[in-house]
Amino acid sequence: MTTLRLAAGDADRAAEVIASGGLLGIPTETVYGLGANGLNERAVRAIFEAKGRPQDNPLILHVPDESWLERYCEDIPAAAYELSGRFWPGPLTMILKRKDNVPDAVTAGLDTVGMRCPDCAVTRAVIEKARVPVAAPSGNASGRPSPTTAAAMLEDMDGKIDAMLDDGPCKVGVESTIIDLTVTPPRLLRPGGVTLEELEEVLGEVAVDDAVRRLMAPEEQPKAPGMKYRHYAPKAPVTVVKGDPDMTAGYIAARMGEGSGILCFDEFKGYFRGHPVVTMGPVSDQAEQAREIFEALRAFDHMEVTDIWAQSPTDEGLGLAVTNRLNKAAGFHVIEL
Repeated sequence: MTTLRLAAGDADRAAEVIASGGLLGIPTETVYGLGANGLNERAVRAIFEAKGRPQDNPLILHVPDESWLERYCEDIPAAAYELSGRFWPGPLTMILKRKDNVPDAVTAGLDTVGMRCPDCAVTRAVIEKARVPVAAPSGNASGRPSPTTAAAMLEDMDGKIDAMLDDGPCKVGVESTIIDLTVTPPRLLRPGGVTLEELEEVLGEVAVDDAVRRLMAPEEQPKAPGMKYRHYAPKAPVTVVKGDPDMTAGYIAARMGEGSGILCFDEFKGYFRGHPVVTMGPVSDQAEQAREIFEALRAFDHMEVTDIWAQSPTDEGLGLAVTNRLNKAAGFHVIEL
């Protein structure tokens, strides 16, 4: 298969790919996704095949606005509209009770479905023109770092998908926040571009699922993408060191091996001379860290490294999303100082 490259102005051709049951690389504000007609079970199953994705890992349906919720969801709580009014279009996915017209392949057989309206005008136009919701996980091979550029997605998907729609680099850089609105209190299943603190401003109490900070057991059923499996990982094993940045930099410098690569904050690049170093932004700039984290992890696959040491942000604000991605890349091999 030859993957057709499409520019941002080719929304009509991109919509034809979706409507005809094909696979399309789609831009969003978070990461690039691997999209297909979310009502076409054969097309949805092709997503899993292209990614090598486990079948029990559910997908998210992308829609152009909140009016589409009633087409695919039932028993929609008022909180869903409060959240969509504040954060849509944007990096927030809501878990809601699904209707029967949503295929089991999308939900991994669950009675719930994740719904999101991306903050990307090009992709919303594609969905409207195709007249169907677009099911889409991140556009990487399963387990690898998510792509924040079309070029990064094509590293994994060139020749496996029908077309790639390029709208430039993603502005958020980590996947959407996932909030489960079918339970009380609402439960954060995956931290992302909307912070826990912002959710609490709207919802009050928000529980945080254990899977945010630990690996799920093999027998556990994930309710949303990104919960169960090792994700976002470069080829070399990752060790995350969490704590005061000066202390973590010193700890890594004292223990790094001859072949170690280092992922660090900008201020500490000079600590690791003679080693491959990739930075993820200043200590104080969580938005930059979120934009850079996946490209930084991918960069090590183009270097000769035996292992990777990584400094970790704090868990406040967007830092929770970045630490979650780092911890999953490391298989939760985390050292806390």
